[in-house]
Amino acid sequence: MAGCGIYLVVEAASGAEARLAVSLGAVEAAAVLIRPRAGDALSPANARALVAAAQAKGAAALLLDDADLARALRADGVHLSPAIDIEARYELAREIIGRRGIVGVDVGRSRHDAMTLAEAGADYVTFSETVDGPPGDQAEAIAAPDDLVEWWTEIFEVPCVVFDVASAEVARSAAARGADFVGVPVPADAAAVVVQRRLAEVVQAAAAGRASD
Repeated sequence: MAGCGIYLVVEAASGAEARLAVSLGAVEAAAVLIRPRAGDALSPANARALVAAAQAKGAAALLLDDADLARALRADGVHLSPAIDIEARYELAREIIGRRGIVGVDVGRSRHDAMTLAEAGADYVTFSETVDGPPGDQAEAIAAPDDLVEWWTEIFEVPCVVFDVASAEVARSAAARGADFVGVPVPADAAAVVVQRRLAEVVQAAAAGRASD
């Protein structure tokens, strides 16, 4: 039985490189999502070192919503936020990143978008509370994200990521529902020893949750 991988999420802000280094030293992460802090934007200045740090530890480095910058920094791919035009945004990102790069998509609660984008070649999907989408899609987009994870992993082979996993309890639940990866935020204000302990707890809980699946 395959395990549940760790996908770190770091905000490109002051001290981010040091926080990421501590996190990557505590767990073996499959990927790192680099996102801007609220009200800011990703740039070579705040993202380049984080991309390098992730890749140096063997983790795929993805940028949030900026395929052009991802290509310029030689990152491994891009993660797309939910949007009504997500299919068009996926196609553009794929054209920029190429078939060898990673393009992951947040489809909100839309089963239709998840299936369409997986068929188009998305490398992973994730569900969130967002319900924006075409009016005709709302009737089938009413399930909670947790239920959609379970539905998806029982039927489809394209990996599913559960984000905002900040506790052992949430990690255990996500893994038990079949999540392939749990997206764990890198704390911005915690001491290194606290970060290490929290990450260890998440890893253990995810393993326990998958074992009970």
